[in-house]
Amino acid sequence: MAGSSHGHGHTPAAWTGVIIAFIGFCVAGAFMVMDNPIGFWAGLALTLVGGIVGGAMRLAGLGQKPQRPARMAGSES
Repeated sequence: MAGSSHGHGHTPAAWTGVIIAFIGFCVAGAFMVMDNPIGFWAGLALTLVGGIVGGAMRLAGLGQKPQRPARMAGSES
Protein backbone atom coordinates (compact mmCIF):
# COMPACT_ATOMS: atom_id res chain seq x y z
CA MET A 1 0.00 0.00 0.00
CA ALA A 2 3.00 2.31 0.20
CA GLY A 3 2.72 3.08 -3.50
CA SER A 4 -1.00 3.70 -3.28
CA SER A 5 -2.27 6.72 -5.20
CA HIS A 6 -5.30 7.29 -2.96
CA GLY A 7 -3.62 10.24 -1.21
CA HIS A 8 -4.84 9.07 2.19
CA GLY A 9 -3.76 11.66 4.73
CA HIS A 10 -1.58 13.70 2.39
CA THR A 11 -3.44 16.97 2.90
CA PRO A 12 -2.75 20.16 4.83
CA ALA A 13 -5.73 19.41 7.09
CA ALA A 14 -4.44 15.96 8.01
CA TRP A 15 -0.86 17.07 8.59
CA THR A 16 -1.86 20.07 10.70
CA GLY A 17 -4.29 18.10 12.84
CA VAL A 18 -1.83 15.28 13.46
CA ILE A 19 1.07 17.62 14.28
CA ILE A 20 -1.01 19.59 16.80
CA ALA A 21 -2.33 16.38 18.36
CA PHE A 22 1.19 14.92 18.56
CA ILE A 23 2.50 18.03 20.32
CA GLY A 24 -0.42 17.81 22.76
CA PHE A 25 0.37 14.15 23.40
CA CYS A 26 4.01 14.99 24.12
CA VAL A 27 3.03 17.85 26.44
CA ALA A 28 0.58 15.61 28.32
CA GLY A 29 3.20 12.87 28.66
CA ALA A 30 5.87 15.25 29.93
CA PHE A 31 3.57 16.81 32.52
CA MET A 32 2.37 13.38 33.60
CA VAL A 33 5.95 12.39 34.36
CA MET A 34 6.49 15.70 36.19
CA ASP A 35 3.38 14.97 38.27
CA ASN A 36 1.63 18.17 37.21
CA PRO A 37 -2.09 17.49 36.62
CA ILE A 38 -2.88 20.94 35.21
CA GLY A 39 -0.19 20.60 32.54
CA PHE A 40 -1.36 17.08 31.78
CA TRP A 41 -4.94 18.23 31.19
CA ALA A 42 -3.70 21.17 29.11
CA GLY A 43 -1.78 18.74 26.89
CA LEU A 44 -4.84 16.52 26.61
CA ALA A 45 -6.92 19.54 25.62
CA LEU A 46 -4.31 20.42 22.99
CA THR A 47 -4.63 16.90 21.59
CA LEU A 48 -8.37 17.43 21.17
CA VAL A 49 -7.75 20.84 19.59
CA GLY A 50 -5.69 19.08 16.92
CA GLY A 51 -8.70 17.03 15.91
CA ILE A 52 -10.93 20.07 15.85
CA VAL A 53 -8.46 22.10 13.77
CA GLY A 54 -8.01 19.25 11.30
CA GLY A 55 -11.77 18.85 10.95
CA ALA A 56 -12.27 22.59 10.48
CA MET A 57 -9.57 22.70 7.82
CA ARG A 58 -11.19 19.76 6.04
CA LEU A 59 -14.52 21.59 6.04
CA ALA A 60 -12.72 24.67 4.66
CA GLY A 61 -11.63 22.61 1.65
CA LEU A 62 -8.08 21.74 2.66
CA GLY A 63 -8.79 18.04 3.13
CA GLN A 64 -9.00 15.19 0.69
CA LYS A 65 -11.48 15.67 -2.12
CA PRO A 66 -14.30 13.08 -2.26
CA GLN A 67 -13.48 10.16 -4.54
CA ARG A 68 -16.06 8.71 -6.89
CA PRO A 69 -16.21 4.93 -6.65
CA ALA A 70 -14.58 3.13 -9.57
CA ARG A 71 -17.04 1.40 -11.86
CA MET A 72 -16.52 -2.23 -12.68
CA ALA A 73 -16.26 -3.04 -16.43
CA GLY A 74 -18.78 -5.89 -16.32
CA SER A 75 -21.32 -4.35 -13.95
CA GLU A 76 -23.39 -2.44 -16.53
CA SER A 77 -27.11 -3.26 -16.56
